[in-house]
Amino acid sequence: MPRRCVAVTAIFASAILLGSCSTQPESAAAVPETTTSIPEAFTKLPSTAAVTECGPGSGTTTNDGTLTIATGSPSYEPWFHDGDPSNGQGFEGAVARAVIEKLGYNPDQVTFTSVAFNDALTPGSKDFDFALDQFTISGDRRESVDFSSPYYAVAQSVIALQNNGAAQATDLNSLTQYRLGAQAGSTSLLAITETISPSTPPRSYANTDEAKAALAAGEIDALVVDIPTGFHITETELPQSVIVGQFPRPNAVTEFFGAVLEKNSPLTACVSAAVDSLYADGTLEALATEWITDTADAKILD
Repeated sequence: MPRRCVAVTAIFASAILLGSCSTQPESAAAVPETTTSIPEAFTKLPSTAAVTECGPGSGTTTNDGTLTIATGSPSYEPWFHDGDPSNGQGFEGAVARAVIEKLGYNPDQVTFTSVAFNDALTPGSKDFDFALDQFTISGDRRESVDFSSPYYAVAQSVIALQNNGAAQATDLNSLTQYRLGAQAGSTSLLAITETISPSTPPRSYANTDEAKAALAAGEIDALVVDIPTGFHITETELPQSVIVGQFPRPNAVTEFFGAVLEKNSPLTACVSAAVDSLYADGTLEALATEWITDTADAKILD
């Protein structure tokens, strides 16, 4: 089911205008390791590949003639719908379908596979061509993998059960006394340690399902997730929970999501060119409007 409409124009446009790129920089040093945003030094790189250079028969894919796309398992709303990444629904499911079409592949020439979040980011050869799983573009990760141009900008959010004291927090500093949690290896966990710095070390979980269960059971007082995921959890999965607020943006924890590819993949420039094209023709903004819940009214936790 499509999500209710979102006022994303300014946020989404700034993500692309600040972060659009169709080739990889010569050095990962262009992106400081202490930030998940994309600075001016990394922007405005010229496109060097037409989208069509990586179509069927180009020899650029892991399995010639077939495009293999990896996603997390399970896949979550609102990024994918009905647990089926191949149906072209959910925001990232729809982005995947649009990139597939831009690259010149038919649905019967595409295979979807599952990969653990951290495994997709490890160095070495990949058994997929690109992966979509809310991967934040960052300098330290770029040492191990390639990223496409960014396709979405998002802030972190904090959710808590209504009857927990953390639900009354008015700023990030007031959260330092609580037990916080997030998915292991995620920038949500990084946001806790680097921005909130709680007095008790945060707890990490293998996936979002485990983290949600911990919140529901009272194992943690609050959970940090990207804000579209936060809205989905509070609206449909844990109705007794609330959005405490969102991190301010733009700042060091504003995130830009990109597709992950093997380091120096011949597909990187083509996938970036496809994403750039989808931004230019308005497709990305239309998909965000269709699938992502409005975040404008969420309180800013200064």
